[in-house]
Amino acid sequence: MNITKKEFKVLAENLKFPEGPIYMNDGSIILVEIARGTLSKVNKNGSVEVVADLGGGPNGAAIGPDGYCYVCNNGGFEWEVSFDKKYMRPVSQSKNYVGGSIQKVNLNTGQFSTLYTECNDISLKGPNDIVFDKNGDFWFTDLGKVRERNMDRGAIYWAKSDGSEIREVIQPFMTPNGIGLSLDEKTLYVAETEGGKLYSYKIIDEGKVEKLPFPVSINGGRLLNNEGGIKRFDSLALEKNGNICVATLINGGISVISPSGDLVEFVTDTEFKIIGRSSNVVKVAGYNVNLESIESKILKMEGINLCKVSSKYNSVLGNMLIAEIIALDGYSLIDIKRGMKTGLEKYEIPTKISFVKSIELNENAKIKR
Repeated sequence: MNITKKEFKVLAENLKFPEGPIYMNDGSIILVEIARGTLSKVNKNGSVEVVADLGGGPNGAAIGPDGYCYVCNNGGFEWEVSFDKKYMRPVSQSKNYVGGSIQKVNLNTGQFSTLYTECNDISLKGPNDIVFDKNGDFWFTDLGKVRERNMDRGAIYWAKSDGSEIREVIQPFMTPNGIGLSLDEKTLYVAETEGGKLYSYKIIDEGKVEKLPFPVSINGGRLLNNEGGIKRFDSLALEKNGNICVATLINGGISVISPSGDLVEFVTDTEFKIIGRSSNVVKVAGYNVNLESIESKILKMEGINLCKVSSKYNSVLGNMLIAEIIALDGYSLIDIKRGMKTGLEKYEIPTKISFVKSIELNENAKIKR
């Protein structure tokens, strides 16, 4: 792992829970202040001005093809402030909750209108993040609202920017947050907040995605990244090289994830951590899996003389593990599979297992890859 120190400049302070930053041609930044209920502008000199007082909880923002700013409004939060008053966080649905909506704002005048508040007679609960496609239509997440004893099951929507059509594309999806499109707009990326996971969906038509069946997926998406640990994923954006940059809460930084699902960088306010990738590490079901580690576990199982584990990419399932095994006399494939169920994690169990008579080794008596 390489660590590079990097200096960051603080442009503005005392913003009320800012999100959805948009860099403008004049060098200013348009963003929402959720706790303040505004769409705001941070000028190059660091001064802050209110563009529009939207009320509720403006959460995500994007510039549409018409130059207007489109805002996901979650309807409002109740807030918890730390004892030292250094930070605040949303904890539940506001007592003054006004409902979820998509708003359209004229950046020159501050005037705004409401485009959508429901879909198929089902109210929007907590719209969160938004992204436009090349056709001028947009996709957005609805994370839902959290209350003291229960919470909503979220959804992902597609809609036209003129207010004429909205579709529920994916539901249920627990706590969907950041959303983005691949550079060729053939893949939709969605970040899950509470699980700290990143999913991908193949776009098959206007406002439609391909959904994987259960139990391959719990929400139809392909689990692209799940590094584990205590963290939460928030908004996301894509780099020009196609990497997905996901705002990461708890450990405070930006997780930079490749389209294949590998964590390649982690950016904090002081440094870049270049994670890279081991040649023997592959992404399987969202987990980083070390092939040699799995081989080591299998060799400890009863009846195994030698084994080789490799991976093969499948366009639907992603990377699949393949095991070639030299077994001791008297052991069947059923015996081996039974041992793997108890000796391996579920995502480590090879999809295909076959008995072979020999496995090629290199000059150091290691498995040749």
